[in-house]
Amino acid sequence: MPLSLHAAYIPSALQMLGTARHLVDKAESWCEASGTAEKDIIGARIIEDMLPWCYQVKCVAEHTQGSMEGVRKGVYSPDLNPPPTSFAALRDKLSGAREAMEALTEDEMENFIGQPMRFEFKDHRIDFTAENFLLSFSQPNFYFHCATAYDILRMKGVPIGKTDFLGRMRLKA
Repeated sequence: MPLSLHAAYIPSALQMLGTARHLVDKAESWCEASGTAEKDIIGARIIEDMLPWCYQVKCVAEHTQGSMEGVRKGVYSPDLNPPPTSFAALRDKLSGAREAMEALTEDEMENFIGQPMRFEFKDHRIDFTAENFLLSFSQPNFYFHCATAYDILRMKGVPIGKTDFLGRMRLKA
């Protein structure tokens, strides 16, 4: 049986949204236990020219919910608004994205297949089909930003491991 676009995209998006939410919770707990200020995690970066932890978490939502909004419009441009700067606001951003992903039906997703889709950023344009945009642009991006958020927490000393990144896996019933 062929894999639907919904099956190829939505479960993984939900898994990484759950992981990002878990990382926010772990970061907040660790800050409280260690006496670390919230801003020390929110603004943490791996290297100076990389965007901060809060941006990485925001982008997990952006490359799930935001990408689907782009597919509906036929064009996606990155959200350049500043990221949320508190654990609570990051949780809200992720919750909204989760709700949006959970509301997508298989029929709606299948109807996107073959639809023209364009990525636009400044004067840069890339043309896709909706399914290729989701699977070759959006999906790698939400994994990248979630992994980067995880890596920043590890770098800061938050006690997390691979199972914290994997999140809720789809196991045999």
